[in-house]
Amino acid sequence: MASDDVVCAVDVGTSAVRAALVAPDGRRLLQASCRRGADEGTETFDAERLWDDLCGVLRHVTDHAARPRLRCLAIAGHVGQVLVDDEGCPLGRAGGWADSRGVREVTAAWSDPALLRLTGRPAVTGGAVPLLHWLKDADPSLHQRVRWALAPKDFLVLRLTGEAATDMTSAAYTLGSDVTRRAWDPGLLAAAGKGPEHFPEQHAATDVVGAVTASSARTTGLPEGLPVAAGGPDGTVGAAAVAGSVPHAVVDVAGTTDVLTRVIASPHDRPPAAVLNPYLTPGLWTCGGATGMTGGALAYWARLLGLGDPATALKRLGPALGAVPAGSDGLSMSPLLTGSRFPGWNQTERGGLWGLGEHHGTAHVLHAAQEAGAYVVRQAVDTLLSDDAPDTPVVLAGGPSRSPELAQLRADVLGRPVHAGSEPDASLRGAALLALVAAGLEPSLEAAQAHTEPDLRRFTPRAEIAARYEELYRQWLAAKDCWTVSFGSSA
Repeated sequence: MASDDVVCAVDVGTSAVRAALVAPDGRRLLQASCRRGADEGTETFDAERLWDDLCGVLRHVTDHAARPRLRCLAIAGHVGQVLVDDEGCPLGRAGGWADSRGVREVTAAWSDPALLRLTGRPAVTGGAVPLLHWLKDADPSLHQRVRWALAPKDFLVLRLTGEAATDMTSAAYTLGSDVTRRAWDPGLLAAAGKGPEHFPEQHAATDVVGAVTASSARTTGLPEGLPVAAGGPDGTVGAAAVAGSVPHAVVDVAGTTDVLTRVIASPHDRPPAAVLNPYLTPGLWTCGGATGMTGGALAYWARLLGLGDPATALKRLGPALGAVPAGSDGLSMSPLLTGSRFPGWNQTERGGLWGLGEHHGTAHVLHAAQEAGAYVVRQAVDTLLSDDAPDTPVVLAGGPSRSPELAQLRADVLGRPVHAGSEPDASLRGAALLALVAAGLEPSLEAAQAHTEPDLRRFTPRAEIAARYEELYRQWLAAKDCWTVSFGSSA
């Protein structure tokens, strides 16, 4: 390889779009980001605006005098669905990871449990099949115009290359793919009123699926003909960056939601409440899923209290937040503002705040939000590691991994070691690994992972505080269940 070889990594998250030029040794030479609106990416979003955001960050990283030799681009993107017409234009607002349109109807339509088993899901969730099922009744003429059902990053790949393609993990999130065969299933797609011809070909995440067109090159600043890889979902790609391809590794990629991923050797190894997905490495699988809002609830409360974004709020409160004891002086909450996913799978569940007294201030509210997010993650981790020793660690990636206080809180609440990566942008780093393999700069994903192994800091539970959180967690579970029965079902 040439000394100036680089790849372009892109992470399309619900909070921001990030891009970086990355050298084969993992060094980031240039990077840029663009924040997305608070209403973009969760339930619905504007796909054209997402394309504009991507073009902006790509122009920033490509607009410099010393141009390195750019070899490939790969995108890690949040889960969702973009319906486009023959010209590649979005048809209405795209669906985000919490989009529930059509879920109830498909749940009723799939009376045969064998259909749901094919999807690798314990319950019907949002996806292209439910969305198309809903659209078929809501707007038949628009449904007829659908040419492709795409994941958000697949829509961006289509815009960059003119080619419709997806990866096998993203395909699983449509609910139209048989995850064990890694192929579109006509029986599942029947609920969508569309056939396999309306869904892109499935590829490995490191396959090159197209090249940047002349028009996209002018818009983005990328070189015409640049190879573009299939890419993958941000949670899975982030997990690959910090835990590699070792079976039984557990990764928590924390963001708006926490995405829990455990690599397994066989589909039969997944717990019944977990989602099954093909992994980025052939022959392996993952189980786990997104929890529902965790970090997103912290951001919600920070905005509601007039404290700005979470990072600003936490810095502003500083010592006051650190002085709040375990249990937040009796204040608790459920952060699940848009319903629960893994492992509870109750889309009607809503957030709640209880125990509020006049002695509570803003620091108590934010601390309670941090604790609530950790409790939600504990539910997921206990599901994935029910048969494992309590010293089996969880690898924490994403924004919270940068904070020793948050990493220690997770260890205390989980009651097991937490290994926190120093890399906050795990999905961006994972996208770079995919691009390095797709460009031929690394022979395999395993080799790329080994050459850029992240630094991990170990946090162990503090015995007295962990014992207190064990008690608080049990109380929180009972209170949350009561809140859900009393209020959530009517939301």
